Amino acid sequence: MKLYHEVRGCSLAVDIVARELQLPLDLEWVNMKTKRLQDGTDYLRINSKGTVPALELPDGQHLSEGCVITQYLADQCPGNTLLPAAGLARYRVLEWMSFVAADLHKGGFMPLFKAVTPPEYQAIARGYLQARLGWLDSQLDGHDYLTGSTFTLADAHCYTIAMWTRAHAIDTGGWPRLEAYLARCGGRPAVMAAEAAAAAQGERERAAAAR
Repeated sequence: MKLYHEVRGCSLAVDIVARELQLPLDLEWVNMKTKRLQDGTDYLRINSKGTVPALELPDGQHLSEGCVITQYLADQCPGNTLLPAAGLARYRVLEWMSFVAADLHKGGFMPLFKAVTPPEYQAIARGYLQARLGWLDSQLDGHDYLTGSTFTLADAHCYTIAMWTRAHAIDTGGWPRLEAYLARCGGRPAVMAAEAAAAAQGERERAAAAR
């Protein structure tokens, strides 16, 4: 399978999940400004939404939306601990994934990434994020991970998005449980490997831009 991926993008969560499951993925890096692949291919021909991630399946079909892709990958590995079988424990993981996607990613960080966002709305978005991240910190009291003691799909997703605090100079010092959680997730071998792959690609892109 092939993952269409972006350096510093939300697609990192998919790479983390695949590595946790020991499912090998070929990484195809997308330039999100030009919507082109490394060989010049028009990415919009693969995903007309122009967003990452997208997953190319063995039969050539493409699946988009990170929350759906990670569930698909987990379901390829029955008995894994990243996504419980049908029941309340599974819905708790999905509940967290919905929160991360709606409240942190789309509702919080996306206005900060967009150059067209007016400064006054950026301030509103930062305030909203402060409140949501503070609430997240409170929910981690006594928990190693979002749903308890086990790393799940929701943690791969949450870690990926919450780490954008660094890109936007959001101080997490007032949320010690969140900081400990991010350090705990960041120390997992799958997370370190996924981040190393993204960092290496980032270096290649910077070198190419400098030529």
